Amino acid sequence: MRTRPFGRTGLEVSEIVFGGGYVGGILLHADDDTRRAVIRRAVAAGINWIDTAASYGDGRSEQALGWLLAELPAEHRPHVSTKFSVTPGSQGEVAAQIERSLEQSLRRLRLERVTLYQLHNRIGGDGLPLDMVLRSGGVCDVLDRLKDRGVIGAAGFTALGDPAACLELATSGRMQSAQVYYNLLNPGAGHPVPDDWPTTDFRRLIDVCAEAGVAVMNIRTFAGGVLASPERHGREVPVTPNAEFETEQRRAEMVRASLGEAYGSPAQTAVRFGLAHPGVSCVVIGLAEPSHLEEALAAAEMGPLPDAAIATVRALWQDRFGE
Repeated sequence: MRTRPFGRTGLEVSEIVFGGGYVGGILLHADDDTRRAVIRRAVAAGINWIDTAASYGDGRSEQALGWLLAELPAEHRPHVSTKFSVTPGSQGEVAAQIERSLEQSLRRLRLERVTLYQLHNRIGGDGLPLDMVLRSGGVCDVLDRLKDRGVIGAAGFTALGDPAACLELATSGRMQSAQVYYNLLNPGAGHPVPDDWPTTDFRRLIDVCAEAGVAVMNIRTFAGGVLASPERHGREVPVTPNAEFETEQRRAEMVRASLGEAYGSPAQTAVRFGLAHPGVSCVVIGLAEPSHLEEALAAAEMGPLPDAAIATVRALWQDRFGE
């Protein structure tokens, strides 16, 4: 497993990061033996980072990781990142909310610190006001204090919500990483898209992060699963406007028709697309079953998607998927 620099933190992260969320769901829905086997296989294959959140299964993802990682020798345990959310209307209680959430996460994870602690709220718009993040006594100040205490190594945010607010936070110098929505259906974080793009344009956020030294964790590389398979799994949760399942499914079918399986399976093609951008530090993947891990490992071994493939799908972007 190849590694990449994690922004300016000095860390090296495996190109594939194990995601512990709801959409893949293996940490939430599989039996203990399957969860144990998939974690050990991931670590043995060179995956050195697992990403989770307090909200995944109301803490059950963190709880599962707690006992699974405790079974591993200390020297073989991967980095762990987790996330917290802040209630937008509670101006005076930001520090208490964040510290309480971290205390609970560390207890479930059976850890004394996490490598990365990430803000999970959408930023700006109808989400968390950017001022609550950057103002004196706001989210970033609290995260700085937690870093000083040594209970978190770095701070990051989930770059969903208002793209302008995400860009401002990425260039503020206050965050060390960003989880960026980027895939073959919505490439705007890494490629130019038409002015009348039918869903959220993330305005080359990956390039902005790279310039600012902010690590990029590519999330939703499968677009909730539609890029990996035409089969519905019941956990499809679109996270951008105008991206309801039926529309995403149609766009994914167009991508599959244009690229075929010349670059691996549909899931492998999606992973390789994320790895093709030099500004991406890692691709976070969710798994529903152990075979999905093997597929992702093989995709990483194949390497980034070649320029010819991206040129082919760029025609779909320029045509706005015919919409």
